Amino acid sequence: MSAKNRTVSGALGGFLGFVGMSAIAGVLVAAAVTPALALSGMTATNTINMFESLPDYLAIDQLAQKSNIYATNSDGSQALLASFYDQNRVEVEWDAISPFVKDAAIAGEDPRYYEHGGIDLEGTIKGVVSTVATGTARGGSSITQQYVKNVQVQKCEAMADQEKRMTCYEAATETTPDRKLKEMRLSIGVEKQYAKDDILRQYLNITGFGGTVYGIESAANYYYNTTAAALTLPQAASLVAIVNNPVKFQLDNPESETNGAANGYAANKERRDYILGEMLKYEKITQADYDAALATVIEPVITEPSTGCATAAGSAYFCDLVVNTLQNDPTFGDDEAARLANFRRGGYEVYTTIDLDLQNAAETTMKKHVPTTYDGWDVGGVITSVEVGTGRVLAMTQNKEYSQDPKVTENNANYTGINYNTNYDQGGSLGFQPGSTYKVFTLAEWLAEGHTLNERVDSRRKSDWGVFTNSCQGNQSFVFNPKNDANEAGTNYSALQSTINSINTGFIGMAKKLDLCGIAKMANEFGVGRADLDPLDQGPSAVLGTNEVAPLSMAVAFAGIANNGLSCSPIVIDRIVGGDGTDITPPATKCTQAVTSDVAAGMTYAMQKVMTEGTATVSNGDTSPRVPMIGKTGTTDGNKDTWMSGASSKVATVVGVVSVTGDINQRTVRDWVGGTAATARHRMWPEVMSVANAKYGGDAFAEASSKVLQAVQVPVPDLRGKSMADATSTLSSAGFDVVDGGATDSEMPAGTVARTDPAGGSSASRGSTVTVYSSNGALKLVPDVVGKSEADAKATLQGFSIDKKDQDVTDPQQNGKVISMTPAAGTGAASGSAVQIVVGKLAGGNGGGNG
Repeated sequence: MSAKNRTVSGALGGFLGFVGMSAIAGVLVAAAVTPALALSGMTATNTINMFESLPDYLAIDQLAQKSNIYATNSDGSQALLASFYDQNRVEVEWDAISPFVKDAAIAGEDPRYYEHGGIDLEGTIKGVVSTVATGTARGGSSITQQYVKNVQVQKCEAMADQEKRMTCYEAATETTPDRKLKEMRLSIGVEKQYAKDDILRQYLNITGFGGTVYGIESAANYYYNTTAAALTLPQAASLVAIVNNPVKFQLDNPESETNGAANGYAANKERRDYILGEMLKYEKITQADYDAALATVIEPVITEPSTGCATAAGSAYFCDLVVNTLQNDPTFGDDEAARLANFRRGGYEVYTTIDLDLQNAAETTMKKHVPTTYDGWDVGGVITSVEVGTGRVLAMTQNKEYSQDPKVTENNANYTGINYNTNYDQGGSLGFQPGSTYKVFTLAEWLAEGHTLNERVDSRRKSDWGVFTNSCQGNQSFVFNPKNDANEAGTNYSALQSTINSINTGFIGMAKKLDLCGIAKMANEFGVGRADLDPLDQGPSAVLGTNEVAPLSMAVAFAGIANNGLSCSPIVIDRIVGGDGTDITPPATKCTQAVTSDVAAGMTYAMQKVMTEGTATVSNGDTSPRVPMIGKTGTTDGNKDTWMSGASSKVATVVGVVSVTGDINQRTVRDWVGGTAATARHRMWPEVMSVANAKYGGDAFAEASSKVLQAVQVPVPDLRGKSMADATSTLSSAGFDVVDGGATDSEMPAGTVARTDPAGGSSASRGSTVTVYSSNGALKLVPDVVGKSEADAKATLQGFSIDKKDQDVTDPQQNGKVISMTPAAGTGAASGSAVQIVVGKLAGGNGGGNG
């Protein structure tokens, strides 16, 4: 009984709704004949008053369109890297749409389109009757009404909040007379505001063609690999057929039993042929056109659009950084969700900084020298280039294939979605230790604090380095025992020598005279921080490059050094054009004067010598054409990671071969092209920089001043034989730092000064370290026996081992006399050590003689 009551009630409600709609429809008869009359604001009845009270204006927002990311070729043309979209749509103008499409849409969907004022009365009455009878909105909508519905749905789709979006969508598509009434009213309002051709164009741009394909241009691209302008008659009719029921009629499921390749896409063909018949009926085509189109087999050419950074191939990781920028920079929206929606729907044309010549060189050399995988080693390879002075990222690649699909990355080691070049918050990894390339920040702080390149420091290898100054975290003692890669054993290397040959103990000695916090702040000034965004570690081992950082940040730092100390943050976008054709201001680089130009000149002076005399000579020699270049190599403990970083005055490039996880000694990996894995950096860097130098050139770096090259030279006094206390006092008064070098074999009295380094009588920069060695008294002076007889000489040299040699002489005065000795007289020698004497022997004599 209750069920019956509900049915009657529903029928009655539907009937009353039908009566209301019919009353309005009666008044709107004029709309089908005289649009101007219908649009004049008639108010004959209460029903019409209600109709007139509905909003008549529908704001037409920008349609959701795909956004494209481009690279610029050398000739200025654009190369598409990737596209992104929620709806694959390319909005086109009236002239870019085939007349066949326009005629097919009108004939198939709204034959009286150009005659009514937004509402086709005949179709509407049929639709109302169907709605009341079935409870489902069916048919009867004019093209304008369909357009209105699509616009309302698009407004819902643009909402970032899922709940609000669904509520909006339900209201825009509900099957009620009330919604139909609002749709009619808005349709009339649209026709007040826009010309018929413009409404039809917008309808063809907004309507869905199945899946994520929206708009006639994208439909032509996707289904037939052509443009909307070039569609043939049968193609146009088959695409318009999809609009009627996208799920039923779309052409990208060849396996479908009802609408697939096996049956000639029967469902679509039936609807297509109906549309062709309507076009013939309304004289839009000739009988011959109709017959030919009817006989045409439906053969879609499905062309998947470029979507996502995976389509950018070797440039995918650069593309990923571009997308990350668009998602995270406040320029593009208030929050990440809004920014992502704006990008995926906004129709952005994004023109990037990437230089395809450098990028191709980077990709080519990477593929040649670093495999995507290697047995027993989770190997990674990175190359990043940055333009000096602008921060523009010119190249970025790595040794892995790009994918953001977990099913791919979890099961195939060739793929990763992690960008090894960038910080963690930019889609990157947790970073890699840069090794000795990080020493440039200690060099910068050294010079910035007034020290010079020729100033020497205590460079002895030892485990107890004592207390280091740290103004941020407090002074601390550290016990560690760094060694030098080439086993250099000098005790007083200058800052210049330490830089050229990358001497670890030299840099620790420099750090001992500096503030460890100051060194970390200097790295920050040049744009370098930990890739995981934690603060930089400030222990003395960090001086040698133990912080995990991003290669891109190191490239930015080297570009800043080459730019007279002015460091510019990286940018990846040159220009953005919005979907409405207006320019959107892209994120701009921020430049910071990390060090003065004088300090930068001192840095580039030393770093040029690294290229010509030091650890980077191989990379320098293999680069052609050669321009002035700076550089620094880096190798982490156990040769786990190896780096070559450098720059001209125009381009900075960082190349690294790293262990993504685990440890391996790269020098043991010898089965690579051209040599060991450890030397691959020196084969890749020149190949990229050769292209950079040929294209961008390079100017001479600024001359270094004497202020940073050479401090005031002070004579080192000769302190041999002095007490250690006197020596320390004398040296300190002269402006030197004093280090006790310990006891050494010497002929000086035990406990007195045996020697100094630098030696007494030489000169050194004020502030340099002088190492003082005390005598253990183990040596004694070798007396002078030259000119003595052999017997006297042996008596004098008592306590030494005598090694006598004869030498023919012609002077009788030299016969039987010592004519030379080794070691020389006055030299310190250990007791019992050998002293060679050479005794003259008169030629032809018996060696004795009596007068």
